[in-house]
Amino acid sequence: MSEDTEIAFPGMEPAPPPAPPADDAGYRVLARKYRPGSFDALLGQEAMVRTLGNAIARERLAQAWLLTGVRGVGKTSTARIIAKALNCVGADGSGGPTISPCGTCEPCVAIAAGRHMDVVEMDAASNTGVDDVREIIEAVRYASVSARYKIYIVDEVHMLTKNAFNALLKTLEEPPPHVKFIFATTEVNKVPVTVLSRCQRFDLRRVPAETLVTHFADIVAREGAQAEPEALALIARAAEGSVRDGLSVLDQAIAHSGGIVTAQEIREMLGLADRGAVRRLFGLVLAGDAKAALAAVAEQYDLGLDPEMLVRELLELVHAITRARLAPKDDPALSVEERAQLADWAQRLSFPALHRLWQLLLKGLAEVQAAPVPLQAAEMALLRLIHAADLPDPADLVKRIIEGGDAPNLPSRLREGPGTGESAPASPAHAAATLPEPTPAPPPPALPNPTTFEAIVALFRERTEPRLAHILSDELRLVECAPPSLVLAHDKRQSKEQLAAIGRRLSEWTGQDWQVTFTTEGGAPTLHEASLAAEAARLDAARSDPVVAALIAEFPDAELIGVTPEPQRSANAQSR
Repeated sequence: MSEDTEIAFPGMEPAPPPAPPADDAGYRVLARKYRPGSFDALLGQEAMVRTLGNAIARERLAQAWLLTGVRGVGKTSTARIIAKALNCVGADGSGGPTISPCGTCEPCVAIAAGRHMDVVEMDAASNTGVDDVREIIEAVRYASVSARYKIYIVDEVHMLTKNAFNALLKTLEEPPPHVKFIFATTEVNKVPVTVLSRCQRFDLRRVPAETLVTHFADIVAREGAQAEPEALALIARAAEGSVRDGLSVLDQAIAHSGGIVTAQEIREMLGLADRGAVRRLFGLVLAGDAKAALAAVAEQYDLGLDPEMLVRELLELVHAITRARLAPKDDPALSVEERAQLADWAQRLSFPALHRLWQLLLKGLAEVQAAPVPLQAAEMALLRLIHAADLPDPADLVKRIIEGGDAPNLPSRLREGPGTGESAPASPAHAAATLPEPTPAPPPPALPNPTTFEAIVALFRERTEPRLAHILSDELRLVECAPPSLVLAHDKRQSKEQLAAIGRRLSEWTGQDWQVTFTTEGGAPTLHEASLAAEAARLDAARSDPVVAALIAEFPDAELIGVTPEPQRSANAQSR
């Protein structure tokens, strides 16, 4: 038999071919080249590492782990690191499970290369059915070939069908001692609760932008390239907490720039607007210069900027101004000039103005996304921002109307009427900064005390308290009415807050201290019951009228539905 002859025994799969040497592997993208191989290299997951370290040290290993989080935060990498930690034997071959796998023993090397026979990785997106799960169920009965634990890593586990999950439940709850399951998913809400209850769950966090910037700077240095700090900050922001997404952008940026990555190249590559141009456009909007603002939009559009991205950049700027007003934060992606400009706007713009800008831009973004010509929708959104200052502040207007004062001062262009006034309208923020502070409206005069219970109910209706008016007229029974004293009988339908509000409102409106007490016994019929009784009496009296009786006898199917009082009939006749 020659040395190259291989024998495949029944029930044993042939060993996979050896991995090619590193020199022949060719170029690997940065996301694979710098994939973490140990817990020390894992970014931003300290809580999970500490929990797993304590579990391994105390030999309190779960039978299954579920790793969840957004794309690219290291779920699959963490699963492989756990597999190495459980199967590491150390450089001398006598070690046990450890939170710091050596990376040099045969199990560590084979798992890192993806060729260990006892560590099976399965993509649930392409193996979704019951038959695929049955293969796992059949295989777990056999002991591991060479490793301490047989480990099954199932990526995107939420893609399994309902029947596949059900088939896995029993094995997942009571697997053999030598078997461990590691599940990874980006949509944990799609995983059945019966599976979640059988796993230890770890939520991998988004990696902070500051951590990503430091990580990317280290990789750029290892690759022998150069990058501006602002460029790395832009990449970290675009990654949205995903290490893999950020490394993919960085890989493309290094290839695009020839080794020297600049912020301008990142903006062009990602379709981001020049931040200086966005700030200038925002300043034109605040100044109410519609002509210059449209020209600036056209200039950015000619440079290849997507109108949707422009509106997003404006939204981000408004958010940054609001954050700067509430909790200033040093963003490494911002220059000294940008920080100064944000601080100035944060000082000058009020919160209502910032909220209006945000809402109008958010509405404009939806219109840009749905419009057949996005540029036109973006221009109309900016014009709406500029001309929104012609309207009074809604909150101020409602407050003044409720308090009985005059409406707030309108801009001069509205007071002059359409067709007059040539000055450009101010922006919402500009209007908020330049309009004089409104003088507080005087308190409304005290009302005279209502003398009857019916007048009290009418007062609540006039003062737009419909719920309390309904309770007074339909649910409460009058025991005594001697203003400013009132005794009412109530039942269990009213809450304590509603009953207390009756006396409080009367005291506020009349300026006197009303004493409203409640009892559970006695009392006259409610106003609603009295009204129904009076209406029934009027109908009975009308039916006894000879004329009405003759009409009903002449028209047997006719029905008497109401009686109009005499004063109201006279008033109706005079009006006609």
